[in-house]
Formats: sequence, structure tokens, C-alpha cells
Amino acid sequence: MIVVTGATGKLGTLVVEGLLDRVPAEEIAVLVRDPRKAARFGEQGVQVRVGDYDDPGSLTGAFGEGDKVLLVSGSEVGQRIPQHKAVVDAAKGAGVALLAYTSILGGPAADFELAREHQVTERYILDSGLPYVLLRNGWYHENYTDGIGQALATGGLLTSAAEGARVASASRADFAAAAVAVLVGEGPENAEYELSGDVAWSFEEYAAEVSRVLGKEFPLNRVTPEVHRGILEGAGLPDPLPAVFVGVDEAVSRGLLAVRTGDLSRLIGRPTTPIAESIALAVKHL
Repeated sequence: MIVVTGATGKLGTLVVEGLLDRVPAEEIAVLVRDPRKAARFGEQGVQVRVGDYDDPGSLTGAFGEGDKVLLVSGSEVGQRIPQHKAVVDAAKGAGVALLAYTSILGGPAADFELAREHQVTERYILDSGLPYVLLRNGWYHENYTDGIGQALATGGLLTSAAEGARVASASRADFAAAAVAVLVGEGPENAEYELSGDVAWSFEEYAAEVSRVLGKEFPLNRVTPEVHRGILEGAGLPDPLPAVFVGVDEAVSRGLLAVRTGDLSRLIGRPTTPIAESIALAVKHL
């Protein structure tokens, strides 16, 4: 059985949809907190299991011996280490055949705050002795394109990344397709993939493309890290998010999210989705 955790989230949903195109529904299970949100998968024959990252007891019996499990990282920054450890412990106790984890580009070399919980999780997985695959996802196009409408309302894209800094992002669907390839394939165990887009774009290029698609200027507002953090704090973002977001832009400035290995396009068997496609889709739905 292939088991996808966090299967009603944005990435998890795409993974399950991709699996349904590749394997029979009865070979797929989803682990969710609210089974009502997974009803459509259940109607297609997918097995719906209930479990909560925050409740280790609920994960007892969530996995079976021989399962292939995709641990989709939690979304609550600051809470993810105990959440992920609970899933790893349950997977180990069940004797799963493979544990794949959606980590972060660079793994141990990613020296910014957002990466810390991923690094601790990776080490915990390695120490567990489970057969593993680390899917070190780079940045999603949607991290930027989903916010085009809000950016327009607040005067443009805000960034403290250095001029000319680049991001080798790919679409969320691309990263989901990579997870599907690992889960249905017979690839190597104990493998690590550095996943990023084929093209690294600059914020200047991004703003220019959004402006072209909109038919009007989409401003790029570059500020210092200190000002950036103050703006985010003033907007009411709770700790530790302002520091985390500024830390990401600092990592962008140092080229850590511009790394291109080709692993993603090789796994999915095609070029990664251009940022222009995701911009056009986002603008269409404004």
C-alpha cells in the first residue's frame, strides 16, 4: 500500500491525484485529520485513514508492514519536529518498506531558519534505520504567484533579496510528480534528491513578466532585511514568521535557492514548468 500523509493539503492532494493516474485506487491510502475532507478520494476507492501529527497515539495502526509512506512535512513552522518524529516513530513501529519525506533544497547545507526543522527531521529519519528517500524540494512558483493579488493591493512585490538574486523554483505539481515517481518506481532506497526548477529567474524578471501579463506595472519593492522584518511584524505576522521569511530572502541573496541539479526534471521525465505558466494561471484567476 502507498500511504500519503497530509493528503488533503495542496501538495498532498496533487500527489494522490498523480498516484490515481498510475496505480489502482485500492493500492493507495491517505492519512488525514479530517476524513470528511478526503471523502472524494474515498469515493474513488482510496483507503482513508485518520491520524494527527500532533497526536502520536492516533498514528498507531496508521501504517502497515511493507507500506510505502510519503511524509508530507507539516505546515506549522515551530511545531514540525515533534510532529514529524511522531510519524517516523509510527512508520518504524509498523515496519514500512519505505519512508519518503518532503524536505528542503540543500538539506544539511541549507543554513537558514526555515531549514532547521527539516534538518532535524532528516537526521531522525536516518537514525531510524528505515529505508528512505529525501525529496529536498526547492521553492514553489506558487509561493510567489499565489500572492499576486495581495501584492497588487499593497503596492507590489516586497523582497529583501539582493538585486539580481535568483530562484530556481518549479510548480507545486512538478514536486508532486516527483513524489509520485518515487512512490511508484523501483528506484534506489536511501537516496536524496535535490529538487529545483530548470531555470533560475530573478525578481526583476518575475516582476516584468507579471507586468506583461497584467498589462500594467507590477512594482518590485526592494527593502533592507531590517525594514522587511519590520513591515512583516507590523502586518501582524506572528513569531517566528517574520524572521523566517526574511531569512529566506537572505538565503536567496546567497544563491541557496538558485541551485539547479536537474534531479527534478529527471524524476518527472520532462522539463519543469516555466514560471511564466504559473504567473499566467494565477493572473487568470484573480
